[in-house]
Amino acid sequence: MTKKIALYAGSFDPITNGHYDIVLRAAQIFDEVIVAVMTNTSKNYMFSYEEKEKMINQQFEKLDNVSVVDGENKLTVDLAKELKANVLVRSMRNTNDFIYESGVSQINHLQDNNIETLYLLSDPKYANISSSMIKEIITFGGNVSQLVAPEVEKLLKNKIKGIH
Repeated sequence: MTKKIALYAGSFDPITNGHYDIVLRAAQIFDEVIVAVMTNTSKNYMFSYEEKEKMINQQFEKLDNVSVVDGENKLTVDLAKELKANVLVRSMRNTNDFIYESGVSQINHLQDNNIETLYLLSDPKYANISSSMIKEIITFGGNVSQLVAPEVEKLLKNKIKGIH
């Protein structure tokens, strides 16, 4: 029987409780879930790839079927083929995500029509969370404790203070 391997790709700058929820749910569906820290050329990052990988690894260290890889400067489909992942897991929070993700899925399908995309709808309590919003809230001294894990909140606060 073929092992069902899913790739969940994103910039994760930082990983949010919404991302965490999607990975947990995917880990119940697939034999293996690979979380890939990818490059999004339209974003300015707060954390390095190494910092994001460490942050994500801490979140999932107790799950045997979840791993983290660096997908810096790679196409998601190429990384999926390299890792033998046959499904891309994507999440949707709202209709804006639906429109964006539909385009991403079509482009990925053009790159390789053997890789499927599975969408998981966000839990409603996470539907308005984005990494960009979290960075803005923390920058101006707001409370993000319900939006990210305690370790991530600490890293965010240290980053704002200039502590690496």
